[in-house]
Amino acid sequence: MTNTSAKIRFKQCVYDWATKLDVQVAWLGVRPMQNKWASCSTEGHLNFNTELLNMDEEVWNYVIVHELLHFSVPNHGKLWKSLMRLHLGEYEVCEAALQKRAQKLHTAVDEMADNRQTVWCLSFTKPGAQQ
Repeated sequence: MTNTSAKIRFKQCVYDWATKLDVQVAWLGVRPMQNKWASCSTEGHLNFNTELLNMDEEVWNYVIVHELLHFSVPNHGKLWKSLMRLHLGEYEVCEAALQKRAQKLHTAVDEMADNRQTVWCLSFTKPGAQQ
């Protein structure tokens, strides 16, 4: 599946869940994000990380419902957890999978940063140059 078709399917999934949960989405974006899977604002704006497009629909549903519920429940307290369970059942499975994926992504980013720093250090010191 191409990223464009995945993005279209993902956005449709968001709108389907928004209808089920009676939430008005004012703006919907899918873009690269450094440290989050998604974010929402009180004005009805939703942003989702493009990394989600490479994941299962079950994970999509978790992240989408997670964010949409924040329009009515701003925290992760008992009510939010009860609503998550009502709509998704054992949502903690997806939550754990996302945390594991995040650790892998951060490890990869850290390794890339270490490699860039090493390359920079190696290219900065010319062979035969005095240090």
